[in-house]
Amino acid sequence: PVLRLLEAQLQDQRREHEEEMEALKNQVDLMQEELEKQQQAFLQTLQLSPEVQVEFGLQQEITRLTNENLDLKELLEKLEKNEKKLKKQLKIYMKKVQDFEASQTTVPVERRPHERNMQVAVQRKEKDFQGMLEYYKEDEPLLIRNLIT
Repeated sequence: PVLRLLEAQLQDQRREHEEEMEALKNQVDLMQEELEKQQQAFLQTLQLSPEVQVEFGLQQEITRLTNENLDLKELLEKLEKNEKKLKKQLKIYMKKVQDFEASQTTVPVERRPHERNMQVAVQRKEKDFQGMLEYYKEDEPLLIRNLIT
């Protein structure tokens, strides 16, 4: 039984290795074709006048930059969609926090101490999403007074 198990494992490894080798051969073939195309293009540009070579090089660089810009534009669109989604989630969570805080005012007095601890935890999470001002907690009254005046 152990010998058969080892033999089966060896056959599996051999099959995986052969599949991997085939995939690598295909990849090498594709790379060789691409290299041949690039060599032909290079030889053709060498036969051109220096001015045309420069123009051809500029055209290739423009094409490369255009493709890069398109990729960056696509990435920017994805990031903007993600930002919108996160803003929607933030609004939902803010609404839940406000609803939770509002429910705290209607809770009977004897249940409040336990609930108040949970509210503090929620407020701390909320602060991760707030504001463009950074200040020390002890400066808060002064900041509020200055904002009001």
